[in-house]
Amino acid sequence: MKPIRKAVFPVAGLGTRFLPATKAMPKEMLPIVDKPLIQYAVEEAIAAGITELIFITGRNKRAIEDHFDSVPELEAELEAKNKHEMLQIVRNVLPSNVNCIYTRQPAPLGLGHAVLCAAPIVGDEPFAVLLADDLIDASTSVTQQLIDAAHKHEGSVMAIQNVRPEETDRYGIISGTQVSPNTTNISSIVEKPNTADAPSTLAVVGRYVLEPEIFQHLRQTQAGVGGEIQLTDGIASLLTARSVFGLQYEGLRYDCGSKAGFFRATVELGRKYHDLRVE
Repeated sequence: MKPIRKAVFPVAGLGTRFLPATKAMPKEMLPIVDKPLIQYAVEEAIAAGITELIFITGRNKRAIEDHFDSVPELEAELEAKNKHEMLQIVRNVLPSNVNCIYTRQPAPLGLGHAVLCAAPIVGDEPFAVLLADDLIDASTSVTQQLIDAAHKHEGSVMAIQNVRPEETDRYGIISGTQVSPNTTNISSIVEKPNTADAPSTLAVVGRYVLEPEIFQHLRQTQAGVGGEIQLTDGIASLLTARSVFGLQYEGLRYDCGSKAGFFRATVELGRKYHDLRVE
């Protein structure tokens, strides 16, 4: 497998669960303590050696572009006031060797469609996909864990975790053959099955390393659940031609697409990394 240097960030969603906060601000810019959600995902990708960040955006997403751009006025003011520590924080949001590319998803047609929008930029290379809603606190970047597994097994890899049986209708659920203690060779994947129909309790979460063949399968994928082109359906089609694996990653995931998960991440990361306590 070729080196993996590109990562796709689908950030075109409306974030309706967090209204009115997301009426004018992208949900990916909501902060967990002092960093927006999207920056946690970007830092994870960069830690895995990714140098091309591809953002699939929509309307009202300019704040994401601004966040990863330089701000000469702010930097000049911080320098003039000798606030050197804050100046370094602002300048180091993005390393100099990393490039950002932005492209629009013209209509909210699903995660599969969003990934397909990246095809002209990704080209004929394997790539990572990171969903910022899933903040994963890990000692080794989960993207790095997936890249290592992709090279080892010569195939696409998705992050998976065990969920409670009553939660299967919130995820893509896999079945397959275990090839190592934490890796499954996937034979099927079902989008959001109810408990009775779920083939297992192994759920796909928002990290993927995909071979470029996924694009041709997404182009042939019909709209599924919710009238959207589901990435899960594209991967189910890819399974007929290529090996796809599920990796039970090492790390703690926070579902920041929900208020409860967002709150939990704020409290626990605040305690762990910022020594924040309630007086």
